[in-house]
Amino acid sequence: MHFGANAMRQQMLTAGPATAISTEPGTSGLLAFGRDGKMTGTTRSSNGLDERRKRLLFRCWHRGTREMDLILGRFADAEIAGLADLEVTQLEALVGLEDPDLYPAFVGEIDLPPEFRTPLFERIKTFRNLDHTL
Repeated sequence: MHFGANAMRQQMLTAGPATAISTEPGTSGLLAFGRDGKMTGTTRSSNGLDERRKRLLFRCWHRGTREMDLILGRFADAEIAGLADLEVTQLEALVGLEDPDLYPAFVGEIDLPPEFRTPLFERIKTFRNLDHTL
């Protein structure tokens, strides 16, 4: 009897053969599930970006909270290559803030200090509110 119970338990714990999930070559491989149950994550390769923008793209997708990954990461995927140097500096400053300080500002619960309330910050807020599919 005991052997049968172990076999039953093993069968319940085993869902089938392991399946690897991978992204297209050149992407960061960062994935998560979106609201519709589909995988989400970076869709942009860092190929063609200078080192500063590559680091910033990575930092935007590796925030610590998934909500901020999606806000900053999706914006970076779409806009990083076209940002002016001043905007890159402003994005670096925003990324340097902690998620508990930054997220409420993006959702309109608090105001950031004036040095962070830049036109770029407003662009990210607007971008966040648009329907962007990955």
